[in-house]
Amino acid sequence: MTASALRPYHAVFRARFQLLLQYRAAAIAGFGTQCWWGTIKVMIFSAFLAGPVASPMTLRETIDYIWLGQAFLMLLPWSADPELARMVRSGDIAYERLRPVDGYAYWYARAVARRTATPLLRAMPMVLLTGVVLPSLGYGRWGLGPPAGIAAVLLFIASMALVVALASAFSTLLDVLVVMTLSERGVNILVAPLAIVFSGSLIPLPLLPEWLQPFMQYQPFAGLLDSPLRIYSGHLGGWSAVGALGRQAVWTVLLVALGRAIMRRAMARLQTQGG
Repeated sequence: MTASALRPYHAVFRARFQLLLQYRAAAIAGFGTQCWWGTIKVMIFSAFLAGPVASPMTLRETIDYIWLGQAFLMLLPWSADPELARMVRSGDIAYERLRPVDGYAYWYARAVARRTATPLLRAMPMVLLTGVVLPSLGYGRWGLGPPAGIAAVLLFIASMALVVALASAFSTLLDVLVVMTLSERGVNILVAPLAIVFSGSLIPLPLLPEWLQPFMQYQPFAGLLDSPLRIYSGHLGGWSAVGALGRQAVWTVLLVALGRAIMRRAMARLQTQGG
C-alpha cells in the first residue's frame, strides 16, 4: 500500500489511541487492582515453590511471569469493542459499508489502538513499581527481575509486537462475530474465560499438567501472554523461543484470514430495519 492509501487507517488509529489515553482514572483503578491480585498470586506461588519441590518453573521465573502478566493484562482480547456493539444495536453499523476503505483493515486499526493504549497506561507504572521501586526498597526478591539477557530482550520485543498483532486479530474477529450474532453478550461471555485461562493469566501454562502441555503450547491464546513472558525470564529460549514467535505469526495470519472471510459474509447479508 502507498502512504496515501494507509492514511485513513493511520488516522483512525491515532484518533482512537488518543481517545483511549484519556481514561486515566480507570487506568489508575485498574493498576491498583492488578497490584493487589499480583501480590496475592506471588504469595500463593511462593508458598508452593519456595521449598525443594519439583516444578517446571523456578520461583524467580514464576514471579516475573506474574508481574508481567499483570502489567500486560489488558492486552487480552476478552471483550468486543463496546462502541461497535452499540452501533450494532442502534443500526449505525450500516454506515460501515459506506466507508471508501477496506472495512476489515479499518476495524483492525481500531483494535490495534485499543490493544496498545489501554495496556500502556497500566504497564508502565506496573513495571516501574515492581522492577524499580520494590528492588530499591529491598524487596527485589518479590519484584520483577531483569530479563535473562540481550537475546531475551530482543526476542521479547519481537514477541510483544506479535502479541499486539495477534490480540488485534482476536479483537477484530470478536467485533465481526458481534455483527453476526447482533449482540456482544454471548461473545464476551464465551471468550473472557478462554482468554484468561488459556493465555496463562490465571496460572502459568507450564505449571499445568504435563499431559496438557502439547495442546497448551500450540493453541492460539498462548501467544497472547505465555510466550513473551517465558521468553523474558529465559524459560523459553533459543529455537524454542523462535518457534513460539512462529506460532504467534501463524495464528495472526489465520485469524486475520478468518475475520476477513466472516466479515465479508456478514456485511453482504447485513440488513437494517426501522426508520
